[in-house]
Amino acid sequence: MSEALWVFGYGSLLWDPGFEVAERRLARLHGWHRSFCMSSIHHRGTEENPGLVLALDAAEGAHCDGVALRVAPGQEGGTLAYLRERELISSAYLETELPVTFHCEGGAVGLTYVINRNHRQYMGALALEEQAQIIARSHGGRGPNDEYLYNTAAHLAELNLADPDLDWLVARVRALTGKAP
Repeated sequence: MSEALWVFGYGSLLWDPGFEVAERRLARLHGWHRSFCMSSIHHRGTEENPGLVLALDAAEGAHCDGVALRVAPGQEGGTLAYLRERELISSAYLETELPVTFHCEGGAVGLTYVINRNHRQYMGALALEEQAQIIARSHGGRGPNDEYLYNTAAHLAELNLADPDLDWLVARVRALTGKAP
């Protein structure tokens, strides 16, 4: 590939990209918001006890702050294969290229994974309390669902990227599980 491959991270890609990153830039994606709107039957839950993971859900006037990750030169093909295996495990995500704006200046087209609202794993109508109840009790192949929430929220805080819904969920899930910060 002659052009840089950028990947927009808004959830676990913030703290566990799984590929060699040459550069990180704070970035914003317009028209989408970060939401626990995808039922997880593989990574953070099971078929019998689904968890919830983050996805980008379209919303007019919304935006999602995250990190644009530039893939190390020469690693584009392997990174694409890895991301497709990781993110497209159940086809609930759609691989999409969208324009991201860097917080400092400029921008790029970034590869990202957005929710397929027509997929059976789409859970966009859940209230925050219901999300907290699910996250507090679920566990999948990549670990406990609450660990995913805590890691994502902690990394957003380190980057000074506010997400009031995630902050509320962290406090509520800690109360439900009895896990101290």
